[in-house]
Amino acid sequence: MAKTVIAENIISEIYEATPHLLKFPETRMWIDYDKEADALYISFRRPQKATESVMLKDKGLLMRYKENQLVGITILEASKKNHRTGIGIEEPKAAYKIQKRKEIKK
Repeated sequence: MAKTVIAENIISEIYEATPHLLKFPETRMWIDYDKEADALYISFRRPQKATESVMLKDKGLLMRYKENQLVGITILEASKKNHRTGIGIEEPKAAYKIQKRKEIKK
């Protein structure tokens, strides 16, 4: 069986993304990328079953909520986004909250 070799630049990108991923409101997430649609889907629940979506004006971000809890984010035109993209996110008008799930003690 041949081992998969991961290019140095991919490893560098993973390391660069890690501190940002650790800031997310959840410790478990699923990430899917649709190359044809150029959309990156980040889900904090499976299945997500969002009841409402809020598009952040001019940001290309679709925030998905279920009962006032953030359950996912869709990033439109994902390949065009980078760390230098100014986002200036404004809070949605509704009283949404990002709520961390309680860790289950073993």
